[in-house]
Order: sequence, then C-alpha cells, then structure tokens
Amino acid sequence: MLIQIADQYNDELIKLRRHFHMHPELSFQEEKTPAYIADYLRQLNIDVETGVGGRGVVGRMIKDPSLPTLAIRADFDALPIQDEKEVPYKSTVDGVMHACGHDAHTAVLLITAKILSEHRDAIPGNLVFIHQHAEEVDPGGAIQMIADDCLKGVDAIIGQHVSSSLPVGHLGYKVGTVTGIPDDFWITLQGRGGHAAHPDTTVDPVAAAIRLCNDLQYIVSRQVKPTSPAVLSITMLKAGEQNNVIPDTAAISGTIRTFDAETQSLIYNELKKCLEGLVTTTGITYDLKYLKGYPPVVNTAEEMMMIVDAAKKVDSITKLVELEPALGGEDFSYYLQRVPGAFFYTGTRNENFKADFPHHHPKFDIDEQGLMNAVKVFLQSVEDYFQEVNQ
Repeated sequence: MLIQIADQYNDELIKLRRHFHMHPELSFQEEKTPAYIADYLRQLNIDVETGVGGRGVVGRMIKDPSLPTLAIRADFDALPIQDEKEVPYKSTVDGVMHACGHDAHTAVLLITAKILSEHRDAIPGNLVFIHQHAEEVDPGGAIQMIADDCLKGVDAIIGQHVSSSLPVGHLGYKVGTVTGIPDDFWITLQGRGGHAAHPDTTVDPVAAAIRLCNDLQYIVSRQVKPTSPAVLSITMLKAGEQNNVIPDTAAISGTIRTFDAETQSLIYNELKKCLEGLVTTTGITYDLKYLKGYPPVVNTAEEMMMIVDAAKKVDSITKLVELEPALGGEDFSYYLQRVPGAFFYTGTRNENFKADFPHHHPKFDIDEQGLMNAVKVFLQSVEDYFQEVNQ
C-alpha cells in the first residue's frame, strides 16, 4: 500500500506548505502560485493544462481513456487578511495571507500527485489533479474550471479541507449535505443629510439603518421555520463622519446562510419587504446588491464511505467524526453536481502549537503533522477506488 511509504515525503510536504504560506495570492489575482504548481507537475511527467477557467491548473495522468478516471481537487487562493503570526513562514505579502488552509490543500495534492506519479504503473486507471483558483470569492473558480472542461472524462472526484475544529489525528465526514448556501448582500440607504440639531429637515439614513438592522433580525426568528437552519448576520454598518451632521447615506452589508432554496428565497423576499417598508415609513430610497452563493456540498454515500474506509487503514488517524452540516460555503459543490464524489475534513488543530485559531483569523495556523493524514487518505482512496471499479 502506498500509505506505507508516504511518511518519507513529510519534509517536502511541509516545505511546500510553507512556501505557499509565505507567498499568498488573492482570488482571481493568482499568477506565481499556478505557475509554481504547473512546473512541479511537469517535473513529475504529468500532462499539464494551465489557464483552465482563467487561472486554474489541471494535471492529467491518463493511461487509457477507456479506464475509470478519478479526480482530486485542491484550491490555492488566499485572503485579504494581515498575517499576525510570529513564525518563520509568515506571509511576506502585506495584507494577504493563507488564513483558511489553501496553502496546505495545495501542498497535500502536490505530494499526493508525486507519490502516485512515481507508482503510476501500479494504478489501473486515470487520475486528474485539479488545482483550483478563487474558491474564496464568488463566482469562484470551480464553475469556471468546469466550464473549461476540467472534468473531461472524470467519473468521480474527492477533496478535503483542513479543519481548526478537529484535533490532529481526527477526520471529519458526512454523507449527504455538508455545507450551506452562503449569500451576501450590500445595501445603500439614500436619505437627505443636514444639521444634527434639525433632524426634522432631513431624511435620516442612520436612523433608517438602525431600524433596518433590527427588523432583519426578526426574519430568521419569526419568519423561517425552526426546523430550517438559517443565519442572517449584519457584518458592516457605515455612516457619517461628524458628530453634528446627519449624513446623506448609510451602508449595510452582511451574509445570509441557508441549506435549501426555499428558505433562501423566503429570506430574500422578507429582506426586500423590510426595505420597502423603510421607503414608506422613513422616506429613504435604497440600492440593494444581492449575491447568491455556492450551492451546498452534497457528498454521495458510496464515495464518502470509500474515504471513511480508507481512513480506517491509516494508523495515524485515531478518530472518525461524523459531522453536523455547517453553514459555511464551499464551491466543491459544483463538481458534485456533475459527478459523484465526497469532501472530507482533516484535523490540524493543536493548542500547544497555537494552531487553534478559527479559519479566516489573522493568527490562523495549522499543525503541519496533520497534513500527511490527508495525503494518506487520498492515496488509499485512489487504490480502493480502482480496486472497486475494476472488479
């Protein structure tokens, strides 16, 4: 089994992760990262396509087009966050960091590809390595890469995400729906400013914004069925610059998270009603920008259980955790709308190494010793997949 030789690649795995961590690039602005990935894959004698869907990279190890084909996906974009860790591999790019683990995802897939390429003769099928750009920002890189035929010939797909919620040695899984639908909204309230001592001569957008923020909280608590999980969070409120001036405008933005299209539509419609009510009662006008997010990740049972069975063969994985659905978003969902597959979570939490901050935090880090678990699960899943489909 390939997992028996994987540990000898651990130093290179960590070196790759730290390289990407030190040189992050924002979504849809990735240049050096895909170039590095492409060069690495070419050195493995893997056929490489660049610029897939814009900035994606696809490596193909095709032995025979008539054989089954399994794809493995990783994402490589970073976030507009200042890295506040004091570590040797701290981001060298001001205001940009890998605060979600995509550096680790990329390193894991590259080492997986390296091991598989060195043993390609023993693999009775085809492999496709999908390195995806722009997972963090809608419309996301997945749908663009799919439109550019990254799934050509693919019969199934697997992927993983490091998790700061799971300790090293734990692996999280879920059959069926895993993630939610992450919608975002931006609202500009247009009023008529004036002197703060004479509010009767103005149309106050600040007062309207405060009322709107309160009204929006009633949507989830009083309009959505208690059995339908949903979140509406206001994350930004901006208005005015001086104490004695009522401004002309106020801006509000936030996110809405749901699991199904019916609840998503209900909340959107109620949001519109709240805005129309403000027009009537306060006299403001508004501009609404609403962006629907990725569909839910829905793992197929056969592929998910294949990963669970593979994880049971990895000695360093000490616990399998069946997860509850979470309202975060992930555009791996688009691949699963086209082919069967599964997405799992690799534990990288370790308080002793300060690797316990949440994703998207300025001090986010991982215990790198957890990464080899992801490599081994990928390797074992590949072996098990082709053994099963070739029976």
